[in-house]
Amino acid sequence: MSIRKAFVTMAFALFAAGVAADAGAQQRSEGPCAADVKKFCGDVKPGRGAIAKCMKAHEAELSPACRESAKARAEKAERVREECKADAEKFCKGIAPGGGRILSCLKSRQQELQPACAVEFKRAK
Repeated sequence: MSIRKAFVTMAFALFAAGVAADAGAQQRSEGPCAADVKKFCGDVKPGRGAIAKCMKAHEAELSPACRESAKARAEKAERVREECKADAEKFCKGIAPGGGRILSCLKSRQQELQPACAVEFKRAK
């Protein structure tokens, strides 16, 4: 699989991580997507990106606050993709994308990342 596809996967993983955080917040009735998670995905069993996939399926129906939150996460993911492309190609060449493996690879090499990548990678957390 190409590095570009890996970064698309990474972008989705970042989106999923944000939605998963919102799903956890949903249990405490917090976060911009809490009501949407409950409304659209309340019967979805968490794990393996299930809630993120459910939310993605209902993207057009999400509240403005949740959509804005998702947009901000997507923008962060795009900045990471742009700034970390060379580092991913250098350090993660043989790693199959998906399941957060590229992110884990980059995280394991944080001390070696180019400065711009390191900054965006930290911001995306």
